[in-house]
Amino acid sequence: MSLREQKKLAAWRAIRAAALRLFDERGYEAVSVEQIAAAANVSRATFFNYFASKEAVVFDQDPQERDNWRALMDARPAGEPLWASLTAIMVGFNERLADRMPLQRRLKAQSPALAQSTQDFGEQFRTDLRDWVASRTGGADPTAATLQLNLALAATATAYQTWPAEESFDQYLRRLRRCLDQAGAGPATIRD
Repeated sequence: MSLREQKKLAAWRAIRAAALRLFDERGYEAVSVEQIAAAANVSRATFFNYFASKEAVVFDQDPQERDNWRALMDARPAGEPLWASLTAIMVGFNERLADRMPLQRRLKAQSPALAQSTQDFGEQFRTDLRDWVASRTGGADPTAATLQLNLALAATATAYQTWPAEESFDQYLRRLRRCLDQAGAGPATIRD
């Protein structure tokens, strides 16, 4: 990474860190773009060079995040069963969100604007994961591979949707592992 790219990444992260800190302290609705820019020691124009909106500060992925999840995918052994790989990748991906997922969740619960947001920070991850599954399975039984992928994504969504507000992020990760284990074992093993 060139010095210029490093400086841009540092600025992106500084703006995001300032915004998330302000949102956590004051609430999403009470913080303006101008306040974020001032806290990050940048101009309003500079803010918009890095983020399209205040909402984007909450949901945009770190510019290096894609490299991180691709590394998770590349780290899976070639002979490992697909479900074991998907489970490890989904848990690893979620573990990397520990610094922001709880705050994003709280902000969405507190803010009508964010609650209605259609922005999805995970779409690129899902696309890359689909491509990884296709390359991993080499086209052999694409129905089974797609089913496993969709089950892993559904288990992850279920863990998030059923995560009680009073539970910690570590408890969420345990819930995620349980959902993935149950999905991997098959619907007949799922109990109330």
